[in-house]
Amino acid sequence: MEFRRLGRTDLNVSSICLGTMTWGEQNTEAEGHAQMDYALEKGINFFDTAELYAVPPKPETKGRTEEIIGTWFKKSGNRDKVVLATKVVGRSVQDWHRKDGSTSQLSRAQIMEAVDGSLKRLQTDYIDLYQLHWPDRNVSGFGSVSNIWQAVEPAEDENAIHETLEVLQELVKAGKVRHIGLSNESPWGTMKFVQESEARGLPRVQSIQNAYSLVNRLFEVGGAEIAHRENVGLLAYSSLAQGYLTGKYRNGALPAGARKTLFKRLGRYENAFGQQAIDAYCDLAAELGIDPSVMALAFAHSRSFVTSVIIGATNMEQLATDIGAADFEITEEIEKRINEIHLQYTNPCP
Repeated sequence: MEFRRLGRTDLNVSSICLGTMTWGEQNTEAEGHAQMDYALEKGINFFDTAELYAVPPKPETKGRTEEIIGTWFKKSGNRDKVVLATKVVGRSVQDWHRKDGSTSQLSRAQIMEAVDGSLKRLQTDYIDLYQLHWPDRNVSGFGSVSNIWQAVEPAEDENAIHETLEVLQELVKAGKVRHIGLSNESPWGTMKFVQESEARGLPRVQSIQNAYSLVNRLFEVGGAEIAHRENVGLLAYSSLAQGYLTGKYRNGALPAGARKTLFKRLGRYENAFGQQAIDAYCDLAAELGIDPSVMALAFAHSRSFVTSVIIGATNMEQLATDIGAADFEITEEIEKRINEIHLQYTNPCP
């Protein structure tokens, strides 16, 4: 397993990160424990979760994934072997995350409540990387995942970026959080966080967790240069386009137990150009004799601005395939073929 430096910290994280959002919904506690055992055995030291998980988000399963990780820590005694990342929810209409029924936002009170809840569920006294799941400010689309910008008026009670950093500084000083990161953030937002931290002596963001895949390479437009110059590396999620780039949904297929089959909430991948692009990438993988999952994950893994690729699996066969993708080389010829498809179908699924 390759290890890469997390931002400007002294932490080296595995270039494959174990995603956990299906645990507590599609996966049982025992299955989550088995995945963590296997991942650690294969050299993965980086786990990512969130207070919101399991997905899809709902009151009944909120925090359940963190609880599963917590019981594994208690049973295995492996907390010191894991770089643990979790997230606090951003501004939304969801009213089940806080005890008083407030809709979520990144206020001081809500962040403090959130981190204490996560620590309790995770059965640990510190979080290695605490991430803002999405912005507090009103944004066009979901952070940077939309390629159609619209002006959005700020909320009246919007929490300023420097105020959020000041709260996070309190958590760092208290020893509850070691480092901080962003998620579903725009290039403007990322640089604003960097600027505010430098100007005010506040904690610096070390990473950004955004969607990045063969059918959504928007991060390359603005985020990649920030990752390179400012050491805010990408933690790439949805590199399999929520399963579409495995080919399992082609020709209208609905495999039993698959996310689309269960939840029917993957619409961003179902526009005409998206379907054509997915077919083209899957056809290329077949022509080259490569598992399409491996090709998609290996492409993300090979990008210089990527710190780690977050994988998620609902069974051990998927997990083994996904981890193995880190050993596959994207040659110049394969990259050339991929880029030809990209030029024809540019970011059809932002």
